[in-house]
Amino acid sequence: MFKDKGFKPFEKKIWLATPTMHGEELKYMTEAYETNWMSTVGENINEVERLVAGYIGCRYAVALATGTSGLHMAIRLAGQKLYGQKPIWHGALEGQKVFCSDMTFSATLNPVCYENGEPVFIDTETNTWNMDPKALEKAFEIYPEVRLVVIAHLYGTPGKVDEIRKICDAHGALIVEDAAESFGATYKGRETGTLGDFNVISFNGNKIITGSAGGMFLTDSKEDAERVRKWSTQSRENAWWYQHEELGYNYRMSNVIAGVIRGQLPHLDEHIAQKKAIYERYRDGFKGLPVRMNPYDAENSEPNFWLSCMIIDDEALCRQVRGEREALFLPEAGKSCPTEILDTLKAFNAEGRPIWKPMHLQPVFRMNDFITAEGSGRGASNAYIAGERAGDTGSYVFAHGLCLPSDNKMTPEEQDVVIEIVRACFG
Repeated sequence: MFKDKGFKPFEKKIWLATPTMHGEELKYMTEAYETNWMSTVGENINEVERLVAGYIGCRYAVALATGTSGLHMAIRLAGQKLYGQKPIWHGALEGQKVFCSDMTFSATLNPVCYENGEPVFIDTETNTWNMDPKALEKAFEIYPEVRLVVIAHLYGTPGKVDEIRKICDAHGALIVEDAAESFGATYKGRETGTLGDFNVISFNGNKIITGSAGGMFLTDSKEDAERVRKWSTQSRENAWWYQHEELGYNYRMSNVIAGVIRGQLPHLDEHIAQKKAIYERYRDGFKGLPVRMNPYDAENSEPNFWLSCMIIDDEALCRQVRGEREALFLPEAGKSCPTEILDTLKAFNAEGRPIWKPMHLQPVFRMNDFITAEGSGRGASNAYIAGERAGDTGSYVFAHGLCLPSDNKMTPEEQDVVIEIVRACFG
């Protein structure tokens, strides 16, 4: 089929998302080397904290080794504020349930487990693929004692934050905002990374701004910033010798990595514009196909379009089954599925990815509760209501969706070929 259309594999691989470097990064890395500030202090760190806080619109930013370490600090801080400081051999969330986004990368909620909390997964809504406020309300009915909610903005698209905030305020719950994927996105004119009680962004190697690694805790609270800064440097007390009075972590950002981020930051808006153009080219190029792009609330938010994703309509989905490690599908004329499209892209030297597998489907969390708008989602119905699944929306999106090549170094001509390859899968 593809030979008849004249397709050939790309000579140079088309990636999902890779770092886009500009040159200034090397300048600041070299400064760190030449001045011998190679550890976790230095001008690059200071400047990156200042620049990010200014862009985001918060008072304090604490540069950390990874986004995950930022989430760990945020969740530990939230746990201590809610439940008091516990002996060091206990986690800050010892014995407590925490409501978490279901469709996300595991880093969003792993720190809940680090602090001995128990994640309870909240179903996804269809308008942004983020936490469903109706499912969250139902979760509070089932577990009224919960006081912490961890939300993520999937693929750079802000969730329904005001609705979630209203529900949390009514139940006395705090919010940890995982904005790892959404740096530069806005919700009702506010930057993500300022919408929770504790907020985190990431500079991982595939993010829209990268340091190869790195993350940041964001806050308006001087006390919180100082606490995270102390914890992340092994909780060293202000003494000449190594004095430790509470548990600490080696989580501070390297001044070398901060140099990469410092060189990247002036290009954030440029990267967002490039990612948006990729999204819009896919949207226009798929017209007439039985597919939809990953949705967002255009009235209230502006994503950073980190990854462009698509979802296949029910009637155009061929039969597909996924095990824990492998997937199979049955080809059918006029239909396709994520497995077929991803395999085909790979055959032509282009990288796509499955949608994040919902956390409640992960073997490691098979015993954790999962809440939909109807109640417990364990064993939820496969029925459909008005074209959408009756509960367990995350599983529906996972089964029907995939992430498309979204690298902002992909040329329009290369993307046109990717579009034609996808279209041919429905031939």
